[in-house]
Amino acid sequence: MNFDVFRFAQPWWFLVLLLIPLIAWLHGGSGPAPAIRYSFVEPLQSFCKSRPAGRGGLRWLMIFLSLGCFALALARPRLGKTQDTIESSGVDIVLALDVSGSMQAEDFTLGNQQANRLDAVKDVTRRFIEGRPNDRIGIIAFAGRPYMVSPLTLDHDWLVKNLDRLRIGLVEDGTSIGSALASAANRLKDKQAKSKIIVLLTDGDETITTVPPTTAAEAAKTLGIKIYTIAAGTNGFARFPVGRDFFGNKVYREMKVTVDEGTLKKVAEIGGGQFFRATDTESLDKIFSEIDRLEKTEVKLKHKVDWRELFQWFIGAGVAIGALHLLLSQTVWRTTP
Repeated sequence: MNFDVFRFAQPWWFLVLLLIPLIAWLHGGSGPAPAIRYSFVEPLQSFCKSRPAGRGGLRWLMIFLSLGCFALALARPRLGKTQDTIESSGVDIVLALDVSGSMQAEDFTLGNQQANRLDAVKDVTRRFIEGRPNDRIGIIAFAGRPYMVSPLTLDHDWLVKNLDRLRIGLVEDGTSIGSALASAANRLKDKQAKSKIIVLLTDGDETITTVPPTTAAEAAKTLGIKIYTIAAGTNGFARFPVGRDFFGNKVYREMKVTVDEGTLKKVAEIGGGQFFRATDTESLDKIFSEIDRLEKTEVKLKHKVDWRELFQWFIGAGVAIGALHLLLSQTVWRTTP
């Protein structure tokens, strides 16, 4: 574990260190007068061993060091590792994305290059996901029927990888909006999030009806799920790639496309959300930004510090120094009374 905080839990114990200069001052003062006076001390010299003058200072230094170590231990030095955790009252979001054949129409742009509808949707959706790191997001794709791309998850890197794998033709063609709504609602029904959202994007009319879109919207409403609908692409004629010429260039054909805006508006109204119209990449980007603004996540940052106590090391050092002082006092520093 990498520690990034050092602190004393009870620093007032450093006041004990004031005893050290007091003891040093008292030790350095004049002592009492000798009890017996000798005219000369030569007869006593045979009882005394010579010792270096510095030993007395070293003995007191060891006492002061031991006292300092105990004072440090009482002050409770410790190392801490800070952890910031996010407590969020999040939003659960299921993105229901149309991958029917009409999403091949190239009436969007990416980086000043012509792009089909699906590539533009994937690009904008990716930024939307990256902008909501604290929400659980899942993806359902649909054409003639819906299928799961990713369950609700906070692992947005994994979610984006699954989004990138989306392509047209993975299931039978067609547009089943009602089934997509029912499938998305089923993924949210047992969740306990503060807010539950479906964002449905399509570029066509309902062509395969298993569950009517308005019926699916009513069911979602009873589960407390809000629905936003987006109609993507031009309404009329759009360019579709139909092959390549002799030189490898794409060949296009103008084809008629229609979007049932009325049904999408009704679904959004029932679901308590909003209907949006996206005719190009810029407007699609603004729509996702607007949904992001409308459905904000409440985030609280919790600051926690895990502490490791160090006082035992200073107690050990104080005891070791004191024991060494005692040992030396009874051996090499021992003096004759």
